[in-house]
Amino acid sequence: MIEKSPLAEFTDQVAVVTGGGSGIGRAIAVRYAAGGGNVVVIGRRPEPLEETARMVEGFGVGAAAVTCDVRDADALTAAIDGVVAEHGRIDAMVNNAAGNFVCPAENLSPGGWRAVVDIVLNGTFYGTRAAGRHMLEAGRGAILNVIASYAWHGHPGTVHSAAAKGGVLAMTRTLASEWGGRGVRVNCISPGPTETEGAGAALWPTEEDRRRVLGSVPANRFTTPEEVAESAAFLLDPRRAAYITGDVLSVDGGQWLGKVIYSDSSARSSARA
Repeated sequence: MIEKSPLAEFTDQVAVVTGGGSGIGRAIAVRYAAGGGNVVVIGRRPEPLEETARMVEGFGVGAAAVTCDVRDADALTAAIDGVVAEHGRIDAMVNNAAGNFVCPAENLSPGGWRAVVDIVLNGTFYGTRAAGRHMLEAGRGAILNVIASYAWHGHPGTVHSAAAKGGVLAMTRTLASEWGGRGVRVNCISPGPTETEGAGAALWPTEEDRRRVLGSVPANRFTTPEEVAESAAFLLDPRRAAYITGDVLSVDGGQWLGKVIYSDSSARSSARA
């Protein structure tokens, strides 16, 4: 449950969130609204987007739901241009739309590869380019790209998603260096295993899978969309994060550090020796 932020850090500002109909995207949209900001959510399914918009409106701010496929550069650009035409500004762009499934590389079809790369890498660039043009003109703005830690350490079965998110990470750092002197910050957030319906069904569909994933997290728990959204709010805040750009904030309970190699008992034995 996200409550109204006492910081009111986004008062009168405007954010666009892709993939805002559920999970992390919805939580980021709601958290931005809790900070006083107006939010436009973009995605392919109108019903969940409209539900998010209603949640946003509950904070007394402006909300809109736009049905759009981020793989369509012209449609996404038109949607973002429409936001600026209506509100006169865009302060935050959150590229959260994603597609993923686990598949051995040798079994991955060209169509499966293209689908994920088109959504994650191309869609993120299209949204960043469209929003970035307005931000550069205004001399301010924050772009936040949602990735995963296998973008830099790899993981079996995710060659399509890892390659796409790795590209997003490289794009983020490149644009941070290119646009930093013009008032636009570009960062990534890297959530770990998150309790969402979509992630569970795709990445840990069985109880055995769930236990195995949980065993890879030093914090010994899954995160929540609301917890990720709080970290996202920090990176989007033009005051608290004003000097942060080109960076990645991992919100994964230490999972990216790697699996635990030694058990407690062996560690104790080594200590006694």
